[in-house]
Amino acid sequence: MAFTGKYELESQDNYEEFLEIIGLLNAKTEQKVVTEVLQDGKDFTWTQTLPNWTWSNKFTVGQECELATMTGAKFKSPVTMEGDKISIQFPQYHFTAEIIEDKLVMNCITPGEKGVTFKRVSKRI
Repeated sequence: MAFTGKYELESQDNYEEFLEIIGLLNAKTEQKVVTEVLQDGKDFTWTQTLPNWTWSNKFTVGQECELATMTGAKFKSPVTMEGDKISIQFPQYHFTAEIIEDKLVMNCITPGEKGVTFKRVSKRI
């Protein structure tokens, strides 16, 4: 499934709980996040934008890549594709993304007994 496109936030679950667990509750916003994905085979550029803030990562599926967290901290992680689902282990959560019925569905899952699954669904614009 091709990911390339621009997507605008449609719905999200456990947003505030997720931000609290990863220590970014002060970053909470009511603005609609716009996610732009450029895919060229296994190479991706993944950018999320809000007014006054942009977060972008470039990665290649099947390789260990240097990525950045939402706060800009650098880390290395393998990027895998399980079926049509991208999977990346961030330092504080596991990220997956897939296209379901032409919508970008992203999940961020924090570990542990008090773990939270933050789900964000964005429509293609």
